Amino acid sequence: MTQILAARAGEITPEMEFVAKRESLAPELIRDEVAAGRMVIPANKVHAAGSLEPMAIGIAAKCKINANIGNSAVTSNVGEELEKLHTAVHFGADTVMDLSTGKDIDNIRRQIIDKSPVPIGTVPIYQMLEELGGNIEDMTAQHFLDMVEHQAKQGVDYMTIHVGVKLEHLHLTVNRVTGIVSRGGSLIAKWMMAHNKQNPLLEAFDDLCDIMREYDVTWSLGDGLRPGSIADASDAAQFAELDVLGDCTRRGWEKGTQVMVEGPGHIPLDQIQMNIERQIEVCDGAPFYVLGPLVTDIAPGYDHITSCIGAANAGMHGAAMLCYVTPKEHLGLPNEEDVKQGCIAYKIAAHSADVARKRVGAQDRDDALSRARFAFDWKEQFRLSLDPETAQRYHDETLPQDTFKSAHFCSMCGPKYCSMKITEDIREMTKGKQLVELPTT
Repeated sequence: MTQILAARAGEITPEMEFVAKRESLAPELIRDEVAAGRMVIPANKVHAAGSLEPMAIGIAAKCKINANIGNSAVTSNVGEELEKLHTAVHFGADTVMDLSTGKDIDNIRRQIIDKSPVPIGTVPIYQMLEELGGNIEDMTAQHFLDMVEHQAKQGVDYMTIHVGVKLEHLHLTVNRVTGIVSRGGSLIAKWMMAHNKQNPLLEAFDDLCDIMREYDVTWSLGDGLRPGSIADASDAAQFAELDVLGDCTRRGWEKGTQVMVEGPGHIPLDQIQMNIERQIEVCDGAPFYVLGPLVTDIAPGYDHITSCIGAANAGMHGAAMLCYVTPKEHLGLPNEEDVKQGCIAYKIAAHSADVARKRVGAQDRDDALSRARFAFDWKEQFRLSLDPETAQRYHDETLPQDTFKSAHFCSMCGPKYCSMKITEDIREMTKGKQLVELPTT
């Protein structure tokens, strides 16, 4: 019994109960949103029996963030990936994707799942390609089905599968600036060109549903034709694939599987709202999981910033989960510090979206920190910060380390020019006085 089938039957599962408490929402609301397909609870029955703490992705829940980790053929090992996992979870990642493409993939994933309290996602085609020696042309649908079942048995909670790229879409990418930037999408495109046949993953969709339903693995319908530059944003290829993903969403629901849909990576700021609203319409409200989106292409080394600008906007308009981008995007494999920077940037973006959407309790922490800031309660400011260690380190760099215990200023303004200290003085001066009020009209 998958979460969506249980919800349709009127059942509130233990996972729904757990999620309701985390979200401060009624269990009945969680059940109804899951039943409608507007919310997913990625909880493979294998992982759920172990370390997993269930969470929800959907428009009624808080905006979530995903952190990508994983080794490559060039660098990283299991120890480094476990450190990245710990860092991602510590700094607020709601899910983690293992995108390993190098050696020792099974061992790395097994240890990640065993130690992860958050859902783990994968892109199965990567490991399948490794087993085929890098020759995608040798793939059969059965190769892919076997890999999906293998990873489901390991406990993977959601999988990105590029079923929406069709043979007749490929001509739409010919004049793009950056072509097909999705690794999975490009691999499927190469297979179709080599064999002059339709996407074998789309043709095996029902068989894939059978496997995913058995383990309650959530679909993450991959956007293989997402734009990889703002010049290619919102083009015919992107939206042709989206229409297929809408059909697959409904087919997945009919088969009793949970479904979320992945979204574009590079979108100018003025096109984000349209993209979100179009996905919600085409996919009947299935949770939208966006990569970024990056709103400009000129800042290599700072793409965690260019993308979290777009991510906050996407979350405000209805994206359910934001896939982080690190400073290494387009440049190299992220290390532990890059994972931290990506998570912090995206927690800011997701929280900003929650505040804008006026989700219950979203602004409470902001207000508490603001009160602590005005009261010069430095310890409380640090405690409420997304990154307390960095906040205190910046403060202590220019003032004695024990200053936060008593000082009513920081080194930006000093004691004479601190506006909040001056405001305190003004309020003290007004005690017992009648302030002049402007006449009302």
